[in-house]
Amino acid sequence: MTIESGDYRLFRDFLERSCGIVLGDDKEYLVKSRVGTLMREQGIGTLGELARRLESTQQRQLRKSVLDAMTTNETMWFRDGYPFDILRERLLPELARSKQRVRIWSAACSSGQEPYSIAMVVEEYLSSQLAAFAGGIEIVATDLSSQVLQQAQSGIYAESALARGLSLERRKRFFDPVEGGYQVKPAVRGRISFRQINLLEDFTALGNFDLIFCRNVLIYFRMELKREILRRLRGRLKPGGSLLLGASETTLDLGHCYQMEYCNPGVIHRAC
Repeated sequence: MTIESGDYRLFRDFLERSCGIVLGDDKEYLVKSRVGTLMREQGIGTLGELARRLESTQQRQLRKSVLDAMTTNETMWFRDGYPFDILRERLLPELARSKQRVRIWSAACSSGQEPYSIAMVVEEYLSSQLAAFAGGIEIVATDLSSQVLQQAQSGIYAESALARGLSLERRKRFFDPVEGGYQVKPAVRGRISFRQINLLEDFTALGNFDLIFCRNVLIYFRMELKREILRRLRGRLKPGGSLLLGASETTLDLGHCYQMEYCNPGVIHRAC
């Protein structure tokens, strides 16, 4: 499939308007690999034709399929390591004293490795701190893609997927062998509720949180959109609540919204 520059611009504009992702000028290969098969199945000859169809209000399923294809990204268990050390050593001991329900949000959770990693750390903490979280603890996980959310909700992963960041000890403790791979145990799955959310749209209905993981998401957005989402994330944090971002992400110039707390490695962005 040859992609004309005008067609690529049309598709790139659609993607940014729909989910905020900004494609560079040299990402035609990514578009080909992600939507090429879908275009052939739909009998669509050019990327420009696809972009024009996507503007139709009658093409909801096509829009969903394209966004699923373009927003599915690589992920792994306990990604980068240190955010989960911060969770275990700093944040959970603070939150454990609360008599109210503690709420954690994993934004853009992809196929579920991040929220399940969070839940495993919570389970490990509770095994040694039986009186912690008197009001309970809830993990909310969201993503734009309905396709990855279905996989996340099932909690079933191939053995090859478990090899990416998951120790053998945790595999034995938190997974059961099933047909097709391994499934997260019910006690861990039961801590998480999955919901479809587009970060470009209003998410106030999710309520307020003590801790938000929004990692390796903002890197795909333009600067002003990053600021807007960071402001709205601040609006969903309880007073003194914490935000954890990806290694290359910051809260920009929003010092009036967040105060940085350095952990070496890692940074906790505290709601001001």
